[in-house]
Amino acid sequence: MSTHLVNTAVLRSEVRLFRREPGSLFWILVFPTLLLAILGSIPSFREADPSFGGLRPVDGYVPVSVLLGLIMGGIQAMPQTLTGYRERGILRRMSTTPVRPAALLSAQMLLYGGAALVSAVLALAVGRLAFGVRLPRQGFGYLLALLLAVLAALALGAVISALSRSTKIAGAIGSAVFFPAMFCAGVWMPVQTMPDVLARCVGFTPFGAAAEALNQAAAGDWPGWGHLGVLVAWTVLLTAAASRWFRWE
Repeated sequence: MSTHLVNTAVLRSEVRLFRREPGSLFWILVFPTLLLAILGSIPSFREADPSFGGLRPVDGYVPVSVLLGLIMGGIQAMPQTLTGYRERGILRRMSTTPVRPAALLSAQMLLYGGAALVSAVLALAVGRLAFGVRLPRQGFGYLLALLLAVLAALALGAVISALSRSTKIAGAIGSAVFFPAMFCAGVWMPVQTMPDVLARCVGFTPFGAAAEALNQAAAGDWPGWGHLGVLVAWTVLLTAAASRWFRWE
């Protein structure tokens, strides 16, 4: 059997397993959009606010919801799955078959990355249809920033997987990273409402840079090269760290 057919079979198998996980489906695909719908239903969130540059708070929370889906998938869900495979010896047994562990890792990253993009589309659609939030005016720049953010989230998830010898450890590390990531993405305080010094510091984190880039593209500007550069740098560094520390057994 060719490598392509093997990789395709692994991906199909992982998709079937993913569809049987209602928890992952909810937190990645549903929760970010549900949070947006709840916030958007608050009347004050649909009124222009000077602290948002004259925009409505619901406008500012659409990029936050977009980032929340990829944070859920990359930091919380994927490390638990990969660590569980290693913990149960699945990766070790795969080494004796035509299926290489790298095929499984690639399938996982493609699966969770794709789920994050679907979650982003849902958030954008609900924001537009339910609350009249304008679609990103700089579409190509928005897509570029989103793809870089997904890669950074998956690379961070790979590092968590590399450092975790059990699902309990993966859950603990994931939770420790999860809440700062949500803060930097603007879940509790959108980046545009942060004090200048805090916003600049957050801008050096992957999700803070992603939030800034998405906001700029949504407003019609090309995402700042500095923010895109931060995302690229984090992706390269995290990928290198994961490659160095990851063990199949």
